[in-house]
Amino acid sequence: MQALVFDRPASDTGATRVAELDTPVPGPGQLAVRVEYAGINFKDVMARRGDPGYVTRWPFVPGLEITGTVVEIGPGVTAHRVGDRVVALTNAGGLAEVAIADAALTVGLPAGLDAAAAVTVPGALTTAVLLHDHVARVRPGDAVLVHSAAGAVGRALADVSRARGGAPEARGARGARLIGAVGAASRVAAAHDAGYPDVLVRGDTLADDARALTGGRGVDIVLDPQGTTYLDQDLAMLAPTGRVILFGNASGAALAALPPTGLLYRRNASVGGFSLEALSATAPAMVAAAMSTALGLLADGQATADPTILSGLAAAPEAQQALADGAGHGKYVVSLSWAGR
Repeated sequence: MQALVFDRPASDTGATRVAELDTPVPGPGQLAVRVEYAGINFKDVMARRGDPGYVTRWPFVPGLEITGTVVEIGPGVTAHRVGDRVVALTNAGGLAEVAIADAALTVGLPAGLDAAAAVTVPGALTTAVLLHDHVARVRPGDAVLVHSAAGAVGRALADVSRARGGAPEARGARGARLIGAVGAASRVAAAHDAGYPDVLVRGDTLADDARALTGGRGVDIVLDPQGTTYLDQDLAMLAPTGRVILFGNASGAALAALPPTGLLYRRNASVGGFSLEALSATAPAMVAAAMSTALGLLADGQATADPTILSGLAAAPEAQQALADGAGHGKYVVSLSWAGR
């Protein structure tokens, strides 16, 4: 079979290739899935860079989300059958003609839902459901600042907020108030389009700007995929009893130490962390339930997916580089053709 391979850590596409590999065989509790569509995610970039914790050995096959058809079942699997069309969180290995998925992280493709749209669910929209409902536990009236609001998870969070009755323009008890933060002025329009009426550009005045938008009170929740780079500003913009949730490290910079406990006491603040991959290892049923919820939102039209479909694995490196360069717009998915195979 063919698969996309990273041969070694690299900042560009120089160590990326499409390779012929042995077709993988599922082990206990696993499925082999003939991939129809595979998602491109910023996690691919982090793995390609060699960021700690993303690659256990080289060469490495990236790809965290797939849709496709079950072609083989490993021992102990009873919930799926050969021929089932499924959506799966693979965490790695998805950018291949055949991918291995844990049965516990695989759900059926809802009837009538386009597979190219569904493949966007396991990463961003599932993350958004988990962040909104389970980790941050957003409540009506909360002011929520979302970093990287124009990115995939930022857009998904706006969808989940609307679905939960917290339309981005809502105020007070009707729902949460979403405030977007982006890294450059060129991203402001995209964040507005995603559903953020208020968008701030990150800079030295970010905390002051967020406080000004909330009448000096501050925000209740900050959702931050930028590692600890902006943690001081995140804490400075919090309202009393507010919380910061860190859920990524987009820059790849070394993570700084968390604030001393005394500071958190004085601020009445908390800092938490979230990792989809780690949660999928320790609580797969929670992740699978969130995937099913996310698929339902998409099927009901409460969440949106308008992916750019790329033809074949050879198109993936350019899309990954676009994400690395901050030039990507929207969601990229790869279509794998099986005609004649």
